[in-house]
Amino acid sequence: MSEEQQKQDTAEMSFWDHLEVLRGTIFRSLLAICVFSVAVFCFKKFVFDDVVFAPTRSDFWVYKLLNMDVKMSLVNLDISAQFFVHLKVAFQLGFILSFPFVIWEIWKFIAPALYQNEKRTIRGVFVAASFLFYLGLYVGYVLIVPISLNFFLGYKISEDVVNTISLNSYISLFTSTILAFGIVFEFPAVVVILNKLGLVYKETMNKYRKHAIVAILCIAAIITPADPFSMLIAAAPLLLLYEASVMFCKPRPAEEEVAETAEG
Repeated sequence: MSEEQQKQDTAEMSFWDHLEVLRGTIFRSLLAICVFSVAVFCFKKFVFDDVVFAPTRSDFWVYKLLNMDVKMSLVNLDISAQFFVHLKVAFQLGFILSFPFVIWEIWKFIAPALYQNEKRTIRGVFVAASFLFYLGLYVGYVLIVPISLNFFLGYKISEDVVNTISLNSYISLFTSTILAFGIVFEFPAVVVILNKLGLVYKETMNKYRKHAIVAILCIAAIITPADPFSMLIAAAPLLLLYEASVMFCKPRPAEEEVAETAEG
């Protein structure tokens, strides 16, 4: 079947046909998330003791590497909290583990509407999206979570106040931080797509580089202690992320520059 014929067949699908395909995509994605969530739920000891609670212990390898002294113990303040935390973490890790499959399902849904040259470009972006997502999770887990804990546990408004960290408080910080960095690391993929659509060019990214650097350093300064070393460690991945986006971004076509100059 030719490319034009495929596009024509896609265009001839009714609204309800598209809705049926979308429903199948959503169903298979949710099924994958549920399967992985059940698997995570069954490995409670490994998931919590070896992964989730590892940054709460002073022997965590990142603290030794960065010479941080972090000691904390968690308390449960709600009779049902441990059960619901187990469910919450299982679902979130289920989503994380099924992310490549979900991305693949999204790709299969939008691919028929694209031309062959568009498919080659966008397919590569979707493959890279999974890698960037997991890279962001890793950076959040081994850098940002430990640095954040070191800062918040060491920050005191008075010596009379003793930190008693609740289970829900820690889980909220842990999951929101790593998921946030997983999403933030999708930035290069988004920029490449916008670049292919003609909405963002290399010149735009270069123009706002200084603004981006200031914003990144401000974010790093907020989540890290006062010492510059910790701040630079937190800022480095975000700065590299921005530069990677600039590198993969194509310049504005010459004809558009000529048109803008003529209008000016």
